[in-house]
Amino acid sequence: MNTLNILDKVTKTLKCHGVEYAQKEAKALIKEGLNISDVEIYRDNSECNEEQLSIIEEMLKRRVSREPLQYVLGYEEFLGLRILVGQGVLIPRPETELMAEQAVKTVKSEKLKVKSYEDKNSSLITHHSSLNILDLCTGSGCLALAIAKAFPDAQVYGADISEVAVMYAKENARLNYMNNVTFLKGDLFEPIKKFLTSQFSLLTFDLIISNPPYIKTADIKTLQPEVRDWEPVIALDGGEDGLNIYRELIPAAKVFLKDNGILMLEMDLGQAGEITKMLKSSGYTEIEIIKDYAGIERVAKAKKKTCN
Repeated sequence: MNTLNILDKVTKTLKCHGVEYAQKEAKALIKEGLNISDVEIYRDNSECNEEQLSIIEEMLKRRVSREPLQYVLGYEEFLGLRILVGQGVLIPRPETELMAEQAVKTVKSEKLKVKSYEDKNSSLITHHSSLNILDLCTGSGCLALAIAKAFPDAQVYGADISEVAVMYAKENARLNYMNNVTFLKGDLFEPIKKFLTSQFSLLTFDLIISNPPYIKTADIKTLQPEVRDWEPVIALDGGEDGLNIYRELIPAAKVFLKDNGILMLEMDLGQAGEITKMLKSSGYTEIEIIKDYAGIERVAKAKKKTCN
């Protein structure tokens, strides 16, 4: 069987099992399984041997069981990074790419002294003070790594309660050649409390970001089977109203933010109002709600008031 025949067969099978973008996913499975390009599929249309067919059939079997495509492939692309994913770690979303982009924009607008490669000619940009960043609920590490890539002179930390997630994050740092990221295991700020500076003082941050669990518990069962049945519930379930982590994280973050430090939080549809109230009641200022590409209020951004 040649590659075009395989593409047709895999596409039809995926369609029969309710996969929305069947042809696109079929192509991705074939390219990964056979280690070939689009051009090789269509131009060369070469014959596949039994071993190659077996690889495709095994991948297809996993996908029709509604295992996420990213788990089958073993990775997801995130702002130019290849992020390894598998069972036990949340798959990076486009919404979180927006969060990373906004974090990079914030660093530049706050004029912090770090090195950044921001144009096509990789010209070096220098800002005006040292930078520590913390990514809570880091998962695969995609947010922390994207920021570390943008600012190689910054020191970035990521923390997650899941041992599996931290394992993936560390491996992603290694595979993407990131040496300015430290991943720690623990619940929210607990690992940071134990991670002291050389002066034995509490480690504080210019920017704290987080994409915490924010799905309402009752809504978990309504999610797509790829999410509901495969991705880790601990990374999805935000409690009865989806806001459990925010109630703890927002007031606690003030202890770990430097004066004029920024807190950025990803959130779900309809949560902006309550999160804004939490930020105001905790004394944050310059609160801003940023919409995603679909017009949904997706990121909350606020500043810790300067101590007098």
